[in-house]
Formats: sequence, C-alpha cells, structure tokens
Amino acid sequence: MTELVAGEAAPGFSLLDAAGTRVSLADFAPGQVILYIYPAALTPGCTVEAIDFSAAAAAFAQAGYHILGLSPDSPDKLTRFVTKNDLTVTLLSDPELTVIKAYGGWGDRVIWGKALTGVIRSTFVIDVDAEGRGVIVDAQYGVRAKGHVDRLRTALQV
Repeated sequence: MTELVAGEAAPGFSLLDAAGTRVSLADFAPGQVILYIYPAALTPGCTVEAIDFSAAAAAFAQAGYHILGLSPDSPDKLTRFVTKNDLTVTLLSDPELTVIKAYGGWGDRVIWGKALTGVIRSTFVIDVDAEGRGVIVDAQYGVRAKGHVDRLRTALQV
C-alpha cells in the first residue's frame, strides 16, 4: 500500500453520495475538505465515527472544512446509515474501491490479532485550490474510531 503524505496531490474523484448525487473533490474549490475512509456503514466503530463527525460538523464548517465520509458501501446502504443515525455529513460510495485504493486506504491490517486485507480507517485533510486540484495537508492511517474526531479537532484547532 502506498500512503499519501502532506504536500502530495490528492487524487481527484467523482462518486455518488447516499442520495445518489454525484460529488467531486473539485466541487469544494476553493476550500478545505476532511475525507475520512471507513470500512463499513452500520457497524459499531464506523457508527461512532460518523456520529462524532456529524456532531462536530457545524464547528468544522465554521472553520471552513467540508466533511466527506467514504466507504465501499452502496448508496442504498449509506441512506439507511444516514437515516438510522441522523447523520449530517456527506457519505460517498466507492464499491469498486478505486478512490479508497488511490488514497492508500486499502491493504493489510490486523483486527483482534487476525491479519486481514481490507479498508484501512484513514483521514485526510485536503486543501482544494480554485481550479479544483487538491493537495494533502495531513494524512492519517490506521486511526481508531473512538476519540478520533476530538483528536482531529484539537490538531486543526477547531
């Protein structure tokens, strides 16, 4: 797995959200995006992370950040996730794993002592210029869902 680092170009994307609307990184030009990659909607850790990001969405927005969640789930499953948990962040669907892999969010990981290949929980802070090109400001791999949003808020002073 190739990991992105600060200063590198952020891979562009255009994916469907939970409502079936196409969302591109360039849509947020100029601006800042927090893209978080999570393994699966409607699972305990991913639910904690999504609820925490939703609870902090207004503070992030006030600081100029747009929050996007990304998983391999279908738009239909994302809709159920949003509805069940009253989520306010935009969730994107990448069933072919194209964008997840481009961001280095797919690879080997260990869960409960067992080695698996799958989605690696990751978060990226991206600066999108006026032309819609993104640059990685921060890349975090293998983050833990619980407390992650609070740690990110502290790091970004949000």
